[in-house]
Amino acid sequence: MPTFTLIWLIGGAVLCLTELFLPSAFVAFMLGISALIVALISQLGLPLWLQVVAWLSLSTALISLSRRFLQPQRRKSKIRDAVVAETLTEIPPGQAGRVLYEGNSWRAKCDDEKIAVPPHQRVYVVRREGTTLIVMPENLLGFSH
Repeated sequence: MPTFTLIWLIGGAVLCLTELFLPSAFVAFMLGISALIVALISQLGLPLWLQVVAWLSLSTALISLSRRFLQPQRRKSKIRDAVVAETLTEIPPGQAGRVLYEGNSWRAKCDDEKIAVPPHQRVYVVRREGTTLIVMPENLLGFSH
């Protein structure tokens, strides 16, 4: 009967090789690495249940770390810095209007719900909420272009 160390070694190798043929965003690879580490730990004569707990703990930790460090960082906003738009229609206080942004007409609201923004005025896009741009009039921000 094979020892638990040999089983962990074979299982780890199979999982690591699986990642080559069936990419799983490093999940199978991290499970395999955990199994190889547990194979080393099993040499200490730990009971099987403790080896399984060690494998599960290591797998969880390695997968979490790989997600944190290997995933590309996402931008919090898809809107670039200092973007300018122009109102096409009036934006009444607390309501939506239309702005021309990057050559397209967008639904827009003013960030300050007490302000009306007249048509054909330059505004700055503060953020985006779904398909609605949140804007502020240029004259209120004190910028001049």
